[in-house]
Amino acid sequence: MSVLTHQTRGRTGGTTGSLAWLLVLGIVLAALNLRTAVTSVGPVLDHISSGLGMSGVGVGLLTTLPVLIFASVGAVTPALARRLGEHRLLLLALVTLGAGLLIRAMVHSAEVFLFSSALALSGGAVGNVLIPTLIKRHFPGRAGTMTTVYTTALAVGTMLAAAATVPIERAADGNWHVALGVWAALAAVAAIPWLALLRSEPERDTGSRDLGPRTLIRSRLAWAVAAYFGTQSMVAYIMFGFLPKILVDGGYTTGQAGLVLGVFTAIGIPVSMVVPWIASKFADQRPVVAAFVVFYTIGFLGLWLAPSGPAWVFAILVGIGMGSFPLALTMLALRTRTPEATAALSAFGQSAGYLIAGAGPLVVGVMHESSGSWTPPFLLLFAVVAVQFATGWYAGRARYLEDERVLAA
Repeated sequence: MSVLTHQTRGRTGGTTGSLAWLLVLGIVLAALNLRTAVTSVGPVLDHISSGLGMSGVGVGLLTTLPVLIFASVGAVTPALARRLGEHRLLLLALVTLGAGLLIRAMVHSAEVFLFSSALALSGGAVGNVLIPTLIKRHFPGRAGTMTTVYTTALAVGTMLAAAATVPIERAADGNWHVALGVWAALAAVAAIPWLALLRSEPERDTGSRDLGPRTLIRSRLAWAVAAYFGTQSMVAYIMFGFLPKILVDGGYTTGQAGLVLGVFTAIGIPVSMVVPWIASKFADQRPVVAAFVVFYTIGFLGLWLAPSGPAWVFAILVGIGMGSFPLALTMLALRTRTPEATAALSAFGQSAGYLIAGAGPLVVGVMHESSGSWTPPFLLLFAVVAVQFATGWYAGRARYLEDERVLAA
C-alpha cells in the first residue's frame, strides 16, 4: 500500500512537498551514476588490459558490454518493477551498480573484471528505464522540467567519470584500481535517498493492460521511438570513438584532438539543460527534430570536407545535434499517458535502440580500414541522420502510444 497520501499530491496528480524534493535528490544522484561504469573505463583501458593480461577478445567484449547489457536488462525492467516495486528496484539497481564497481576495482582476474562490469552495467540499465517512469509517475505535470534535471545530471556524471578517472589514477600513484573504485562510493551515496523512499513505494497497477515487447512490436510509434533513440545513440558511439582520429587525420595534434573531444563532450551539459524544457512546451516536437538534423548535417559536412579547417566549430555543431538524446528521453514521457506505458516504451525504445546503435562503430571501423578514407563513414552518417529525421518526424507528432489501434484493441 502506498503512503503517497492526498496531502503529498499536487493538482496535476504529481508528488509535492518534502517528498517531492527527496525524489528530485534521488533522481539526480541516481542519474549521476548511470554512465560511470562505462566512461570511467576508457581513459585507463590500456592499464587495465595490461594489468589483467586481458586479450584482444576480452577488450572487445568489455567495450561491447554496455550495448548488450543495456538492451537485455532494460527489456525486462518493467516486469521487475511490477514484481518488486519501482523504488525498491531502483535501490537494488544502485546497490548492484555499486557492488559491481567495487568488485571490479579489487580484482586481478580478467574474467571477474568482465563479470563485475556486467553487474555494474545491469544496475545502470535498470536506472535507464526506471527514471523516465518515475518522472512520469511523480511529476506528470512537470515532465519537461524533471527530464531536464535528469538528463543534465546524466551528462554531468558521464563527463565527470571520463574526465576525473585519470587524475585520480595519477593521485593514487598510477593505481587504476583506486581510480575505478572511487565511483562505487558515489553509487553508495546515491542509494541513501532511495532507502528513505522505500516507505513511499507507489502502488503497483496489477490490472493494467500488458504493454510488453510482444505488444509493442506491433506499434509503429514504439518502433519510431526505438529507431530515433537508436540512430542518435549510433551517432554518439561513432563520434566518441572516431572523432579524435578524424581530427588527427585532418592535421590536428593528438592534444588538440583531445581538447576538441572534451569540448564536444561538455557541450552536452548545456544542451541537456534546455532541450527537454523546450520540447515539453509544445505538443509537436517535429521542429526540434528538424533543427537537430540541420546541426548534424552542417557539422558532418564540415568535418568531412574541411577536416583541417575550423573542425572544432563543426564538432560543436554535431555536439548540439546530439541534443537528440535528451529529446528522445523526453519523448518517452510525452508520447504516453501513464507511468506503466512510459515504462514499457522506455524499455522497448532503449533496448531496441541500443541494439541498433551497437553496430555503428564496428561498421565505421571496417569501412575506414577497407577504404583508407573517411568518405564511406561520413556517407553512412548522413544515411543514419536521414533515418533519424524520418523516424523522429513520425515520433515527434502529438500522439499517445495507448491510442494506437493495434494496442487499443
